Amino acid sequence: MMLSKTHLAATSAFRSRSVSATARSGLLRRSLSALPSWATLDPASLGSNPEPYAVSNLVNGSWSSSQTSLVIPNPMDRDAPPVCTVPDTQGDELGPFIQSMKGVPKSGVHNPLKNVERYLQFGEISRKAGAALSDPATADFFAQTIQKTVPKSYAQAAGEVKVTADFLNNFGGDNVRFLARSFGNPGDHYGQFSHGHRWPYGGVAIVAPFNFPLEIPVLQLMGALFMGNKPVLKPAEKCALVMEQFMHLLHDCGMDTRDVDLLNCQGPVAEQLILEGDVRLTQFTGSSRVAERLLEVTKGKVKIEDAGFDWKILGPDVDNVDYVAWQCDQDAYACTGQKCSAQSIVFAHENWEKAGLFDKMKGNASTRSLEDLSVGPVLTQTTKSILDHTSRLLQIPGSKLLFGGVELEGHNIPEVYGAVEPTAVFVPLKEMLKEEHFDACMTEIFGPFQVVTTYNDEEICHVLEACERMSHHLTAAVVSNDVEFQATVLAHTVNGTTYAGRRARTTGAPQNHWFGPAGDARGAGIGTPEAIKMVWSCHREIIMDTVVPSDWTQPKAT
Repeated sequence: MMLSKTHLAATSAFRSRSVSATARSGLLRRSLSALPSWATLDPASLGSNPEPYAVSNLVNGSWSSSQTSLVIPNPMDRDAPPVCTVPDTQGDELGPFIQSMKGVPKSGVHNPLKNVERYLQFGEISRKAGAALSDPATADFFAQTIQKTVPKSYAQAAGEVKVTADFLNNFGGDNVRFLARSFGNPGDHYGQFSHGHRWPYGGVAIVAPFNFPLEIPVLQLMGALFMGNKPVLKPAEKCALVMEQFMHLLHDCGMDTRDVDLLNCQGPVAEQLILEGDVRLTQFTGSSRVAERLLEVTKGKVKIEDAGFDWKILGPDVDNVDYVAWQCDQDAYACTGQKCSAQSIVFAHENWEKAGLFDKMKGNASTRSLEDLSVGPVLTQTTKSILDHTSRLLQIPGSKLLFGGVELEGHNIPEVYGAVEPTAVFVPLKEMLKEEHFDACMTEIFGPFQVVTTYNDEEICHVLEACERMSHHLTAAVVSNDVEFQATVLAHTVNGTTYAGRRARTTGAPQNHWFGPAGDARGAGIGTPEAIKMVWSCHREIIMDTVVPSDWTQPKAT
């Protein structure tokens, strides 16, 4: 998907040259005074400037480039200049990053007994960063930057910024040190007392996805920092410039430039750093294939939030059909379906089909367009791969195309990306459950695609069977106000973030509740105090035993 700078030159395509961070920053700040004072780019120029913006690495407080770069194409226009270039750091350039990770003690940069003032410092940094992202001008800067790298509607991009701001505001003041709250228990005798502490890991790594280029890496990064770790962040190449800009914001808010390393590279190089840098814990958000690879090579030292084939079950009690149809459309197709929480399959009681739900879903999907980015490029699938999967499902007996299933009209999206209309394929429940069809029906397509089926009162057991057989359990929705129906479904399913009730949705990763999978010991949560403590710290027990009784006598050896 990305071209090397050498290859680009050889094919007489767009060229770029490295510009030092200092020179680039000075030039931009003289000409772009309306931007935040710390910003080093103008989002309006991304994808239109013949000399694309050059993203930098950060290691031990110093910004740097690499010998080669990746050129990130304009995701909306194959004929336009690239959005940016990103360092394509090679294995033989990892020395400073390896030294940085190895230099972090296992006891962390701070912990409940060391450098405790840093808990307060990060509370203040979080407060300032939250205030900055709550400022309309700064929020707009990030929303536009997100849109240029991961095309989504302005409302979706601005929503991502707001969730990030709210998270940062939540941890202002004393709330960072409250994450490290200890507990104590009385011992067996006078002078003995046990203390349970939340302890950091030391040097840690974050491998972040492309689809939420600000929210996901920021929430994991700050959690790692709050608990006393030093993280190295490896963002997705397509959207690396978003987190580069956020690093500038954190520095402006008072964070030491040595607290976080920012590494731009491809997967094998990141793996090399994790292994050679003695990284104590890696938090990975992305594909199951890469997650399994990292778990293998690190011997399990990974917390993962990988695939999400997310189901929605519509109960027998039909009401508020227009609302439910709208929410189904949002869950399946907002951000062009590129959410790990996107609605992948709908199990609708036959009453909903009779009420016209599917027609309303089709009508809602038909209003989406490239013009307002309510549908856009699919960055991890090609048009052909999505349409081939659609054709595969339509070969199942009784299946039918409800809507979509064709390429977008009038687009100039690069061929390495996908461009399809919002699509829904109906597959009969009994056919879906057959061994020869199940895996195909339960394959996550990270784009505007969903499977739809129906069931009757006697078939809820088959719906629950399908949920049990699925391999990943991230989000789910039980759309019903029937308490008995809710209880039946919730009692027999496992998804980590499950909404229930008439307004239930599958998409929803705000800052006010846990978001993450369940049923997997390796699973990582995000956003809440519980998630931060679970992912970014471990338990350490210190038992104080200080008083030897004055009448003590040596007992017989045992």
